[in-house]
Amino acid sequence: MSFRKRNVGLSGPSAQHSKTDPDTFPASIPGVRASPLDGRLTTSTGTSSLDDILGHSGFALGNSLLIEENGTTEFGATLLRYFAAEGVVQGHKVHVVGFGEPWARELPGVSVTAGGDTASPESLTGHEKERMKIAWRYERLGDFGAGPSSARATPAINRKPVIDSSNEKDPIPTTAFCHTYDLTKRLTISDPKYLHFIPIHLNSQSESPFHPILQSLRGQLTSSPNSVIHRLIIPNLLSPALYPPHASSPQHVLQFLHSLRALLRQYPRQLVVFITLPVMLYPRSTGLTRWMELLSDGVIELSPFPHSTDTAPSATTSGAATAQEEKPQGMVRVHRLPVFSEKGGGGNLGDDLAFTVSRRKFLIKPFNLPPVEGDTEAQRGDGDGKPTKVDIEF
Repeated sequence: MSFRKRNVGLSGPSAQHSKTDPDTFPASIPGVRASPLDGRLTTSTGTSSLDDILGHSGFALGNSLLIEENGTTEFGATLLRYFAAEGVVQGHKVHVVGFGEPWARELPGVSVTAGGDTASPESLTGHEKERMKIAWRYERLGDFGAGPSSARATPAINRKPVIDSSNEKDPIPTTAFCHTYDLTKRLTISDPKYLHFIPIHLNSQSESPFHPILQSLRGQLTSSPNSVIHRLIIPNLLSPALYPPHASSPQHVLQFLHSLRALLRQYPRQLVVFITLPVMLYPRSTGLTRWMELLSDGVIELSPFPHSTDTAPSATTSGAATAQEEKPQGMVRVHRLPVFSEKGGGGNLGDDLAFTVSRRKFLIKPFNLPPVEGDTEAQRGDGDGKPTKVDIEF
């Protein structure tokens, strides 16, 4: 009598790589880890609060993100520099369109703080080593679910080096997923191969200025191994200071975004795109901007507060629950997120979001109204939140 093992799936040569192993593949590439939601590969934007908003505790590979900014501020450029600096630190290939080496000299440096990215295995206590020994695999997943709407504090993305305790005698720290940057410092680029600058050619009106960009990017993707992550950065798309007037023609810019989307689908594990668009020149009410949003996987709008609010007395506590918190500098509107799951949809972003830029961080958090005038405990932040007998009396 013969016995046959049941419920064994048939697997061919191509089925071995059909799914991503979150325990092996993300650890082999610095700055890449599996999403805690569905296992897709993600990388960090260099801003932990933005990683939380994107839904996977990171930026899913093979997607594009369009940052629209109102006014003449440079908050979107700050996000781009964080994104580029994170790519250089992780050893990714960073492609910058329209700028040269002077732009790379302004990248922020890594902030060295106590308990931050420079933590070593010797500095860990016995309790921390034991905790990592039990569940070290889950450290790479970050604090999934602790988005900006869960608390007013900074989202707790894991920034410490992960200790691989599978080898107890010699634990090996891996690279941190998201680093902290200091805008007052400058990043030291040890190897210029991590940066690739793509110039914008001012051709005749019959030729598209985006064709050389696509050709250069396609050549870099085909010539590099599969383990190299490519970050494409396009600052100030269609800005008159960088692009010729005919670049804003729909037949040029929309065809460029179509081709860029095709490259993202062709290289879903190697390429991510970060674009900024000045909506002051191209409002969202125009059909061109709407089409550009449809061709982008994620769309986030930054609306800085007017400069007059910086000197207004009532603005010193606007959006901050206590005096210790920094006041927000603008609002964040999430119009579209990259694919959240195989069924589509996005995260739960019901709260109004605001952003704050300081020397050491770009923070996105919920926007709340200031305390009621006369509530001194709430303004000082001394209240413990527990109701007293006087509060519950009618």
